[in-house]
Amino acid sequence: MRSGILILALLAVPLAVSSPASAQDPAEGQDAAGTGDDEELPQFTEEISVTVTARKREEDLQSVPFSIVAPTQQALRRRGARSLEDVSANVAGFSVQNLGPGQSQIAMRGVSAGQVVRDQPGVKEQVGVYLDESVISLSLFTPDIDLFDMSRIEVLRGPQGTLFGSGSLSGTVRYITNPPAIGVSEGTAELGFGSLDGGGLGHDAKFAVNIPLGRAAAARVTAWNTGIGGFMDAVQPDLSVNENVNGGRRTGARVALRLQPSERFAVTPRVIYQDVSMHGWNRIDAYNVLANPFTTTRPAVALGERQLYTQIDEPYTDEFLLGDITLEYDFGGASLTSITSFTNRDVEVVRDASALGGSVAFSPFGAPETGYTLDFPLVDSTIAQGLTQEVRVAGGAERVDWLAGAFYSSSERQYGQSAYAQDFVAINGGAVSEFLRAVTGIPDLVWTGSRALAGHPDTEEIFYSDLNYDFEQLAAFGEVTLSVTDRLRLTGGLRWYDFDEHRTQVFDGLFADPLDSEGTVRATGVAPRVIASYDVTPATQLNAQVSKGFRLGGINDPLNAPICSPADLVTFGNRGTWEDEELWNYEAGVKSTFLGGRGTFNASAFYMDIRNLQATVTAGTCSSRIIFNVPDARSAGVELELAAQPTTFFDFALSASVADARLQSTVTSTDDTGAVGVVSGIEAGRRLPTTPRFQSAAAATWRWLVGGGWVGYVSGTFQHVGSRFTQVGDQAEGFGTVDLTALAPALRPGTFIGGPLTQSFFAFDPELPAYNILNLRVGILDGRWDVAFFIDNVTDERALLALDQERGTLARVGYLTNPPRSYGVSTRIDF
Repeated sequence: MRSGILILALLAVPLAVSSPASAQDPAEGQDAAGTGDDEELPQFTEEISVTVTARKREEDLQSVPFSIVAPTQQALRRRGARSLEDVSANVAGFSVQNLGPGQSQIAMRGVSAGQVVRDQPGVKEQVGVYLDESVISLSLFTPDIDLFDMSRIEVLRGPQGTLFGSGSLSGTVRYITNPPAIGVSEGTAELGFGSLDGGGLGHDAKFAVNIPLGRAAAARVTAWNTGIGGFMDAVQPDLSVNENVNGGRRTGARVALRLQPSERFAVTPRVIYQDVSMHGWNRIDAYNVLANPFTTTRPAVALGERQLYTQIDEPYTDEFLLGDITLEYDFGGASLTSITSFTNRDVEVVRDASALGGSVAFSPFGAPETGYTLDFPLVDSTIAQGLTQEVRVAGGAERVDWLAGAFYSSSERQYGQSAYAQDFVAINGGAVSEFLRAVTGIPDLVWTGSRALAGHPDTEEIFYSDLNYDFEQLAAFGEVTLSVTDRLRLTGGLRWYDFDEHRTQVFDGLFADPLDSEGTVRATGVAPRVIASYDVTPATQLNAQVSKGFRLGGINDPLNAPICSPADLVTFGNRGTWEDEELWNYEAGVKSTFLGGRGTFNASAFYMDIRNLQATVTAGTCSSRIIFNVPDARSAGVELELAAQPTTFFDFALSASVADARLQSTVTSTDDTGAVGVVSGIEAGRRLPTTPRFQSAAAATWRWLVGGGWVGYVSGTFQHVGSRFTQVGDQAEGFGTVDLTALAPALRPGTFIGGPLTQSFFAFDPELPAYNILNLRVGILDGRWDVAFFIDNVTDERALLALDQERGTLARVGYLTNPPRSYGVSTRIDF
């Protein structure tokens, strides 16, 4: 039995997107005496190339005739990758935008419609995410599974709708776990500690064991517990500071059992549970209407580089449960696979909406200072359950490989949002009544509240929504590969799908028009794919494909009409539903192996034609978000990857991608005066949001013999991410300037929160600047142990990851940011 110990170890091995990164460490192949002879050290050869299942059958990574990367467990460990966001930083054409604790936006090849936020539960994914064979995508809340005991992460670039269906519009990500191995007794443990510069402490404790259960069964048990150090400081109303408020933990376990009563038949049931709890947000407040340097009758507040303003705690909790069972039967000439899975998610997000609530209480209602500074929690709750069933049959003959299957899914999602404030009616009732009397013309109108929070009669539920979704999907798919010659292969595939969505929605409260309604959308279509590949030499393959991806449409929420300006009601009103988004992908690529299998070079060029892009739009003063269909958009670019091990002790990898993604249509609206204007910056030529035009990564490792069977190593990774926008609307003319005088009470114009103000405008840059991250690791390892010291974010780069705004920037402007420089030790033992 083997041993070794790690925690956040080094990324020594190059981009595991190519075969070199899949090889094991040289020290793992040394003899007991530690001679380090070259013949005893593992080499990068075809025999140790990465096997993937991107086409739902096993094949070598370099043989897959489209753009794919698959960083292995070893490569992930050497990079210190702890999340999918870390993985994306090292993979060309793949990005994960951090949108706060437990929330992210995944994009491929520049195709993105903009930031999805908590109150858009009906928006579907553009990139599908799977845990082995089970779908785990959930728009904004796709679970960030711990990467410990993963075999690899498969990143499939380009539409994968033929085999993976809706949500794989521009690509698919697959977590591939280590399965139970019959007849093998082994285990792994990791332990590590780290400290953030100017922040808190973090730790990792993880283990995995494979237990043989006789000759025909085995179990694998994996568990992890990670303490996440905080680094954001929250300034309070009394100007005291709560430090490191965004710390938290991630705890989980995975238990799998494999039963193989015969050589032909196997059953693998599995249960996975993960619980994530965070205490705050990684948000920098650039401007907050309740805490800024421009006030004179309220304390002027200048926030620091990693500070935000809060009046209450902002916890986030996420419970994820997955149970699945895989049945496999080998008929001889064909094999049958059945996957049944059930998922359950329970996510609760608490936001301090005091800036939003205070801005609305003051404008339009004219609340006094005691009323617009009330604590204002905004609680989002998502409960999602899903059942999926896939059955497929695959087989092959001398020159033909084929696969056919059927897929069914049924899911329910319950989403609720509640914003409330204690004593709101008692303090603000008079101001609200005065405003309503002026608006309605009813002289004796007295507002006594809209809806009290259940069990709290003194707490007004200012806004309330209850949305219930029922999704049902049926699909049939198939793919055939024909070897026309020994060098030329042609593949054709097709997926037919039928989808239904039914939604009920209830809205109430002072900020919303009361509503109780329901609606249904339905979609039926096909997603084809055609691929050609040609082996120029045994080491070089050319490939080309045409494929279609799709993302299902949905139903918009109503606007928060009572707080909308008349102009915004005209522009953003009457947008009931949005249509399916479709994408046609045209690409060509080359895959080449050199240095006797110790190096690879892969390149792809693509052009994507997007129809009915589902652009996320912030509806100005309404504090609402809706979806607009943009008729035409496109993305064109290239991806390059080079990885090699020139010597036994040195390896390196380089990757880069360019994705020029732009709108090709303009969306306009006509106001009540007849003037025509561009809606939220949706104008031909604008960049698609979320993703950079250019990104690159480099990794290198140098090893040397220490003696006594030990090998030392030093490893580094460098990541460059280009500039980005968070939403399409961030490029609109004039966006980036906040009119500080816009929030004035309807009945008391010229008065402002904390006024008189020292200036009338606040300017910020909506374009997120490019950034660079450098990580270093130094360690020693033998055939059992791996101990490393690491420094992440060596230069202490403060990256701006996403723009965060309330009430169309009038209440708050902020940026999500990354952790500062961190230091730590990681250990691993294999036994």
